[in-house]
Amino acid sequence: MALARLLPRPNPRAKNDKGPELARVIAFANQKGGVAKTTTTLNLGVALAEKGHSVLVIDLDPQGNLTMSQGWNPDEIERSMFDVLVHKLPITEIIREGEVAVAVSSIDLAGAELALSSMIGRERALEKALVPVREAYDFILIDTPPSLGLLTINAFVAATGVIVPVQCEYLSLRGLVQLENTLAMIRENLNPEVSIEGILPTMYDKRLLHSREAVEILQENFGPLVTKTRIRKTVRFAEAPVKGQSVLKYDPDGEAAAMYRDLAKEVLNGAQTRQHA
Repeated sequence: MALARLLPRPNPRAKNDKGPELARVIAFANQKGGVAKTTTTLNLGVALAEKGHSVLVIDLDPQGNLTMSQGWNPDEIERSMFDVLVHKLPITEIIREGEVAVAVSSIDLAGAELALSSMIGRERALEKALVPVREAYDFILIDTPPSLGLLTINAFVAATGVIVPVQCEYLSLRGLVQLENTLAMIRENLNPEVSIEGILPTMYDKRLLHSREAVEILQENFGPLVTKTRIRKTVRFAEAPVKGQSVLKYDPDGEAAAMYRDLAKEVLNGAQTRQHA
């Protein structure tokens, strides 16, 4: 794997040329499901909010798990990201306030790819929708569906960087090549600045040799892109969404919350490093 192609580019559209600070837009992507994309999007967002940053999280997955994780039923939502992408409804119309601001999803989003497919500029629908709110937030975090389809491509085009949660097993590592090939095409044709800025090992069990070997393979191939934080398995990640809460609210002093606070520190340190690059 070509590590040089994956290293973050300096100064990824962090500022508007005219001066105002614009939100860092981070997409969480992996075409494999069940790797903790939604868990990471929400809990990292809440951890950043704890540190005083204004955060918007966007549920771009038709399953609506991020929306449900804050206590809302996607089946009962009348206007959602579908309306933003397809009907150009202002995104401010569908943002709800939870532990952080949430741009909600509904089952209608499942039809967004088909509806967008015939539209001119379909890959830029999300990027255009975010323009009015880029100055209002410090971070915009996007939870994507488990595919590399049009919704995920919209997230890549809108993003300043991508974090890839990767389950600590060998088969999960293989999908990184396909994801990077997709990002390379996005850089060439739509967004020259976007790149992987972090690879996050999830469902890590230090007692298992397989987990440790998977992390070693990641480090051999991706070096400094692999986060120091490892998201370990804990039942708290399953319990918190049932209560409509992040793990930081559900169990603020627990291990699960501490892991995402550590990840927030890494993300913030990475931002400072790029600003001084």
